[in-house]
Amino acid sequence: MKLYIAEKPSLGRAIAAALPKPHRNCKTHIELGNGDVVSWCIGHILAQADPEDYDATFKKWRMENLPIVPEQWQLKPISRTRSQLTVLRKLVKQADEIIHAGDPDREGQLLVDEVIDYFKLSKRKKSNIQRLLISDLNLPAVKRALNSLKPNSDFMPLSISALARSRADWLYGINLTRAYTLQGQKTGYNSVLSVGRVQTPLLGLVVRREQEIAAFISKPFYQVQAHIALGENEAVAFTAKWQPSDSCQPYCDEEGRVLVKSLAENVVARINNQPATVSKLESNEKQQAAPLPFNLSQLQISAAKQFSMNAKLVLDVCQALYERHKLITYPRSDCRYLPKEQLKQARGIVNTLAQSSLPCNKPALGANTSLVSKAWNDKKITAHHAIIPTEKSPENINLNTFEKNIYLLIVRQYLVQFYPAYIYQQTKVTLLIAGGNFTSQAKIEKQQGWKVLFPKSKKAQSVENLKHDHDQEQMLPPLTKGQILHCQQGELLEKNTSPPQSFTDATLLAAMTGIARYVSDAAIKKVLKETDGLGTDATRAGIIDLLFKRGFLQRQGKSITATEVGFALINALPEMATLPDMTAQWEATLTAISEKNASYQSFMQPLTNIVTEMVYGASQQSFSGLPKIAYKAKGGKRKFAKKPTKKAS
Repeated sequence: MKLYIAEKPSLGRAIAAALPKPHRNCKTHIELGNGDVVSWCIGHILAQADPEDYDATFKKWRMENLPIVPEQWQLKPISRTRSQLTVLRKLVKQADEIIHAGDPDREGQLLVDEVIDYFKLSKRKKSNIQRLLISDLNLPAVKRALNSLKPNSDFMPLSISALARSRADWLYGINLTRAYTLQGQKTGYNSVLSVGRVQTPLLGLVVRREQEIAAFISKPFYQVQAHIALGENEAVAFTAKWQPSDSCQPYCDEEGRVLVKSLAENVVARINNQPATVSKLESNEKQQAAPLPFNLSQLQISAAKQFSMNAKLVLDVCQALYERHKLITYPRSDCRYLPKEQLKQARGIVNTLAQSSLPCNKPALGANTSLVSKAWNDKKITAHHAIIPTEKSPENINLNTFEKNIYLLIVRQYLVQFYPAYIYQQTKVTLLIAGGNFTSQAKIEKQQGWKVLFPKSKKAQSVENLKHDHDQEQMLPPLTKGQILHCQQGELLEKNTSPPQSFTDATLLAAMTGIARYVSDAAIKKVLKETDGLGTDATRAGIIDLLFKRGFLQRQGKSITATEVGFALINALPEMATLPDMTAQWEATLTAISEKNASYQSFMQPLTNIVTEMVYGASQQSFSGLPKIAYKAKGGKRKFAKKPTKKAS
């Protein structure tokens, strides 16, 4: 008997639909017409054991027991799914062959692997396990996947990487939460100080941004524009911006902005009614390829910008589009590329979209499926590929507003792969006026290409029309190097530096995916790849949501800010725990493990040493700045109320 073990019931039912009938549907599994069985895990049905499961004395939180480092790691059944585990144990024992059908990602690989390991299979039986990778729940796609089984052993590095992350989160979270909570209690703080290797640095990002905003002092700076005509008596043709020379740098800030008004005024006076010589002229035709299809993080960022949807909502909507409606491929993907094999389905997908009554029908009619964008790249594919629409028609499917918006975003990002490049002519001119350099540039669109699917909204156009900065795109007349033009007058522009902006859903997700920008250590910054991030595509929404639930973050309009408790926690913790440097390094190592470029031990041993050092550091840390708070539940939400301050006894 073959046993298929899916990650959840919806996937199990999709697999069974592609296998021999008749079916006998049971609550815990499906028996197939040929005697094979499909069952499932209902998500995680095993969890890391609690400290007291290793030693009863660990139930009471004591500093002298820390750090707790299991010699032999243990898993335990989750009580609400224990009956499913019992059924799986029986089926695994009866099975002659096992097919692992977890979701196609790091967590999905471990989720089923750890269940199989928990049952202590024979070496022979374990070595023959096959891997079924399904990213599309529609029948044709499932059938294709069933014909492409791979040895499960090929995915062991992915499983080991997920195992290392799971144990790291336990080691770090259990030990440091206990250590810092115990220290907080000494000063009268009456609740748990939750610390995590990802959640705490993320909270630290928000707190530091708010501190920068609070400390910001706006300063004036000055720009000079030259109004240029082709001749002395002709109308102004374009404007050019002054570029301060090296000798002016002592009067500029680190971004090259002039801070001394008299310097700018002097330049204005010198260039009035002066010749302007074209000293440099560059004109190049440039092409811009279509953006890649979405992974989960990029989809969440785009939805936050366009629809003000938070990360958790986007993920929930994607799960519905994937599992219930079967309109998109597996959504928890960190990949933005597609396998070349998928090109075989491209024409069918585009034709289905063209025949729909949704707004994507016209863009689909204009798509050319003979074009192959850079998105199709087998070398960039790992356990999963980018999120794209399936071959299933969206007609007669009742999508709510959120589902329709997300679906159309995914569809558009897929369709642009079949549109030509955006082509434009970019011209940059440098003028010499009274010994100073002034520059201007223009961009002339030659082929709209894929950008026809991204029309500017009326709001965006109106904002652009209000701009009067030199950087605004303008038309340049035909020019030649050495040509002498006329500067009719200079203009002084007085501006003010702006404070950093509070994080939003979009910018906080972008910060998590591009965490290298926020890493302070230059050596670590150099090592980190741009794709390494804080958390993973599958976990980021949950981490942000967790910080809200614990009362560390709050929303103020579209802005995400830290609460009083969030500020107090970050200020009380040692800097090492609040910076992304360490956890970003860990994510890079976890990725290396999944790619066979690092080992489990190379990750876990240094981590254990760091946790030991941080526990000792916590015992020396003063938490006197923490407020005394009480939790008041109201309407299902946590609210914080100050208690009268008392001296610690």
